[in-house]
Amino acid sequence: MKLHELAPAEGSTREAKRVGRGHGSGWGKTAAKGHKGQNARSGGGVRPGFEGGQTRLARRIPKRGFNNIFATEYTAINVSDLEKFVDGTTVDAELLKAAGVIKKENDGVKVLGNGELTKKLTVKAAAFSASAKEKIEKAGGEAEVV
Repeated sequence: MKLHELAPAEGSTREAKRVGRGHGSGWGKTAAKGHKGQNARSGGGVRPGFEGGQTRLARRIPKRGFNNIFATEYTAINVSDLEKFVDGTTVDAELLKAAGVIKKENDGVKVLGNGELTKKLTVKAAAFSASAKEKIEKAGGEAEVV
């Protein structure tokens, strides 16, 4: 194959629409711009978000609250969710995802202390609440911060 033999796949390209080249083309006269008005002019058109002089939507909607884009967002699970695992298991984010306990990890998993735990598990998570850590260690397991 040579460079001059290369061609795009059949049907993948289209001829450019050449407007304003006579009425026989179907795009003559107003060149698909309609009759007069701001959008028909040579530098015509309005900037994005402009609503014809009406106060634009972005300014009409009330501004409330604060969104901290740097906040750490944990996926929370409870101690009771760990009860489904077999004694002696090392529980981490991948295992929780595989077991269907969590859908996504976000910035890490945080274990909260709601519920009871009777099994000895090694839990690896980004954060633990004080009561969760206490319950895991009381059951004979260990809570490791990853």
